[in-house]
Amino acid sequence: MAHGHGAPVMVSPGPKAPDLAMTVTKDPVGGWNLHLRVKNFRFAPERASTPHRAGEGHGHLYVNAKKVARLYGPWFHIGSLPGGKAVIRVTLNTNDHRGLMVGGKPLEVTHTVVVSPPDL
Repeated sequence: MAHGHGAPVMVSPGPKAPDLAMTVTKDPVGGWNLHLRVKNFRFAPERASTPHRAGEGHGHLYVNAKKVARLYGPWFHIGSLPGGKAVIRVTLNTNDHRGLMVGGKPLEVTHTVVVSPPDL
């Protein structure tokens, strides 16, 4: 899953800037459910790895700083997480995989989950 991402795309802050929030909840059957809430951004899986278009792209999911998936929509099921503290980070990226930055800060969210042995 490794490839060059290039320089991030800078977006001016304001009411039209993309925004990202995330919740992570334990799935009753197993694993974890991740829910992204985005504003001023459209998931565009049909254009992944194509040139940048403002306002669309996909997400990158990291667990403990290791990239584990691309996200093409607002929901994702994480099958299992390592024991102890698991840091889940999601970035919003352009179609060509460059990170988005709003007001000079990466457009990303982070959530830490404490995973006990029965949750593995």
